Amino acid sequence: MKNIILQYKKKYDAGEPISVITCYDYTFATLFNRTEVDCILVGDSLGMVIQGNQSTLPVTLDEIIYHTKAVCKGAPDKTIVADLPFLSYQTSIEEGIRSAGRVLKETNASCVKLEGDSDFIIELTSRMTESGIPVFAHLGLTPQSVHTLGGHRVQGKTEAARSKMVRKARELSEAGAFALLLEMVPESLGKEITEAVRIPTIGIGAGKYTSGQVLVMQDLLGLNEDFHPKFLKKFGNLAGPVKDAVNLYHREVSKREYPSEAHAFLDT
Repeated sequence: MKNIILQYKKKYDAGEPISVITCYDYTFATLFNRTEVDCILVGDSLGMVIQGNQSTLPVTLDEIIYHTKAVCKGAPDKTIVADLPFLSYQTSIEEGIRSAGRVLKETNASCVKLEGDSDFIIELTSRMTESGIPVFAHLGLTPQSVHTLGGHRVQGKTEAARSKMVRKARELSEAGAFALLLEMVPESLGKEITEAVRIPTIGIGAGKYTSGQVLVMQDLLGLNEDFHPKFLKKFGNLAGPVKDAVNLYHREVSKREYPSEAHAFLDT
C-alpha cells in the first residue's frame, strides 16, 4: 500500500494532475492495478451503480468495508480511498472516529472521505487527523445531502455560495484534510478554490483547473447507456461489446454449439 498523502503531495508539488477512478470489486481492481491511474475510490456511489438505489443514502458501513476489502486485494499497488457512508459519522465525533477506524483496521484502505462543510465536519476532520486517520474532504454537490440540496444540481452558483465554499475549503485544509473533492461546481469556482488552498483538489464536474479528476468507473467505461451528464466523457463504450458477448453466448447455447469438444472433458 502506498502512502497516499506523500503520493498526492509529490504530484501536487510537481504540478502533475492526479487521476482517480472508482472501483467496487476484486476483478476490476486487478485490471486497474495494471493501469497508470493514480488512485482508486471505493465510493458510496456503489449504492447507485452496484445496488441500483436512487441515491447513496442506503449504503452501510459494513457494505463499504466489504467492497473496500475486495478492491484492496485486487489493487495492492494503488492508493485506496474509502467513503464513509451516510450516518456512519454524522451522529458524533466518537462515532465518526470509530467508523473511520473500522475502515482502516478491517481493510487496507489508505484514508477515508467525508462529505460536508459544517463546523461539526471541520472539527471531526481535525480530530480524525489528530488520531492518525487521513481525511479526504468533499464539497460542492455532496450526494449524502441530496435531499437538502434539492437534487443533483450544480452548487456554488451565487456569490454568497461561492464565498462560503472557498472559506470552508480553507477551513477544511487548515483542519488537516490532505485533499479535497469538488463535485459539480462552476469551473471558475473550481479554479478559485484550487488557488485558495494548499492541498490537492480532485474534481468531478468542476472543470479543468483542479489538481486532478475522478470519474465513476461505470460511467467512463460507457457501461451505463442511459447516463449522460454534461461533465462526463465516456472513454470507452463497453455496453455494446458486453451485450454482444452475452447474445453470442446465448445463441451458441441455443444451437448446442457451446460447449464444443474443445470445452468438454472427454474419456481417455
